[in-house]
Amino acid sequence: MTTFIPTSADEVLSAVQWAVSENAPLEILGHGSKRGIGRPPQTEHALDLSKLRGVTLYEPEELVLSARAGTPLSEIEKMLAERGQELAFEPMDFGPLLGGAAGRGTIGGTLAANLSGPRRIRAGAARDHILGIHAVSGRGEAFKSGGRVVKNVTGYDLSKVMAGSWGTLAVATDVTFKVLPAAETETTLVLPGLYDDAAVAAMALAMGSSAEVSGAAHLPEMVAAQVGEGALAGGAATLLRIEGFGPSVDYRVKHLREAFGGDARFDEISGDRSKALWRAVRDCLPFADGSQKPVWRMSMAPSEAHKAIMALRMAAAVEVFYDWAGGLAWLRMEGEPEAELLRGLIKKFGGGHATLVRASVADRAAIPVFEPQPPALAALSVRLKEQFDPQNILNPGRMG
Repeated sequence: MTTFIPTSADEVLSAVQWAVSENAPLEILGHGSKRGIGRPPQTEHALDLSKLRGVTLYEPEELVLSARAGTPLSEIEKMLAERGQELAFEPMDFGPLLGGAAGRGTIGGTLAANLSGPRRIRAGAARDHILGIHAVSGRGEAFKSGGRVVKNVTGYDLSKVMAGSWGTLAVATDVTFKVLPAAETETTLVLPGLYDDAAVAAMALAMGSSAEVSGAAHLPEMVAAQVGEGALAGGAATLLRIEGFGPSVDYRVKHLREAFGGDARFDEISGDRSKALWRAVRDCLPFADGSQKPVWRMSMAPSEAHKAIMALRMAAAVEVFYDWAGGLAWLRMEGEPEAELLRGLIKKFGGGHATLVRASVADRAAIPVFEPQPPALAALSVRLKEQFDPQNILNPGRMG
């Protein structure tokens, strides 16, 4: 097995051109923090981008940052925090959930996996903040898309095409993201003791208010007991986060309390305790137990997701918590992945999709890890792959 470890975009281009000429598929990776997601690699060679690192442009006044693809996300987030800025889409760190170390994800992997976190309900995902890329296609051709300012995209926005492609279309060598000012403070209101259906209704009420809620999650009792380092008093907890300038946060917290009426009982968590709580939600830390118990990431309409999960609980042992106001559910199965059962229920309750995020190698080889696409969309994906990587050189088989 050959592992290429390039230190420049030219070396990436040379490695891919060699792979094309030899018809030798490549596994594409940064630090490998998300290597356990998707079907097992079907390659004898790897392209390791961990040495392709460094911030190449940072203009805080213009809210723009460019970096080489292998740059650790943790380094970028630290640098931004020193200037009071952030990646507003709050990218998840898969490391702990998959049995690895925290802080190992790269900025290129952030785009490839189209990462996001609890703030997605307001800020979107990585694809909504990418401004430009330099990349090498599976044809062995270097190309670029977009640029370093917000309003310069014309024609096809290939930067967004790369989001969520998991390295199967092209190898990004440099990426440019929009950054935004970080919130001065945050407060989380906690509604205790709600069942799933009541929690979804409460989150919908909060999201429909003018309080500008930036995070809405529900932790059933067994999950709530595992997070927040004692921040939660016990029992189920429904979390509503408000961020911004201090006086604005205070006003919106008061407004949200009033929206629920005088009978609602809230606990309140602020500052570092609130941040730690939302990191646990973002990174699925309640299920980061060092095991290989199957973990699914399921996205459905919030009004239907909890119904599908109730039906699932009647047939299988499962632990769950909700993010995105109930539209995202994290599920840990106690035994088999139950793929057919889960996806059948998703279809029955209005549709959506589920990704098998953690499982044994055997399960990942046997089960469609990513949601099977409808025929028309699958045909479009095939044509896209043919245009970017006709010889199936890059991460072959990872997505299906």
